[in-house]
Amino acid sequence: MSKRDYYEVLGVNKNASDVEIKKAYRKLAIQFHPDKNPGNAEAEEKFKEATEAYEVLSDGQKRAQYDQFGHSMNGGFGNYKSQGFQNVNFEDIFGDFDDIFSAFGGGGSRRRSSHSGPRPQAGNDLLYTLDITFEEAAFGASKTIRVPRNETCPKCQGSGANSPEDVETCQTCGGKGQIRRSQGFFSISQPCHSCQGLGKTIKNKCSHCRGQGSVRVEKSLSVTIPAGVETGNRLRLTGEGESGRHGGPAGDLYVEMRVAPHPIFRRDGNDIFCEVPIPFATAALGGSLEVPTLTGKAKLKIPEGTQSNKLFRLKSKGIADVRGRGIGDQIIQVVVETPTNLTERQRELLREFDEASSENHPMGNSFWEKVKGLFQ
Repeated sequence: MSKRDYYEVLGVNKNASDVEIKKAYRKLAIQFHPDKNPGNAEAEEKFKEATEAYEVLSDGQKRAQYDQFGHSMNGGFGNYKSQGFQNVNFEDIFGDFDDIFSAFGGGGSRRRSSHSGPRPQAGNDLLYTLDITFEEAAFGASKTIRVPRNETCPKCQGSGANSPEDVETCQTCGGKGQIRRSQGFFSISQPCHSCQGLGKTIKNKCSHCRGQGSVRVEKSLSVTIPAGVETGNRLRLTGEGESGRHGGPAGDLYVEMRVAPHPIFRRDGNDIFCEVPIPFATAALGGSLEVPTLTGKAKLKIPEGTQSNKLFRLKSKGIADVRGRGIGDQIIQVVVETPTNLTERQRELLREFDEASSENHPMGNSFWEKVKGLFQ
């Protein structure tokens, strides 16, 4: 049977870049690898075919010869055969994966560099929820919090051993932290099962941390809350998370705000809203009204004939923008209050007022005129 065109094998066109060729081969190698298809002769042949095509097309000189002569013997190149895949750098092909085993559905950890011993590990980040009042969110505050976290054991300095003499070189891996194993066409390094990749074993564990290398503590920290924060906003305290291991940096602490609701104010962005009841007489005659703000009381002028739900704006009486982009306003919504528990004299006066003010209800008159028009 004649050989298929190498470009056809990889499913790329003749102008494909090196990156496209590598990507196409990687996909086929994962699909047809013998370790994923045990006992499948057809899959093994496809894997070999794809590898042969890649060995040629990934080499600039060989690819130029192939483009000129194809599989012909006359080019001094035809009938090329893979020599046990010696020319394919599989680590380069699968470098974008956690490791080669994971690409083929097997176990193992991430690829490690060739140096011996454990790698530095960064500590875990922590999240702390901080409850604050509406006023603290509006104006900012300083708070002291106590954060439980893991810190490097002060007795063993993170080694987990009772003394430096109790730390021994792992006999299984010789201190490298890795052991090599072969799988199919590959020879792969994996973390040593005896020392979990540390390269060291402990004869006598630290009595303070019981060999963990870290202890649980509660750290007191001062937190400065900027003005204008809202529920869900987070502050990042660099290096205040859990301690790293093997010389790695500490994690970060994220302080998330949870703002308590206010009994009379409601926030919308940097503006605050407040609903204020006003007497019927004040709404009708107008007057001056004292209203609450976040900084104390303020005078609000009520025009004559003010209707219920009318909005008044107090400039710059809201909340400062957390990014420093100005201050919001306070919106006052007045609600005209209907008096209750009237005396007989009050009822009499209201009846007289009602009879004398039939022409003083423009909204009502307009509404009923519209109603009449609907039924004519």
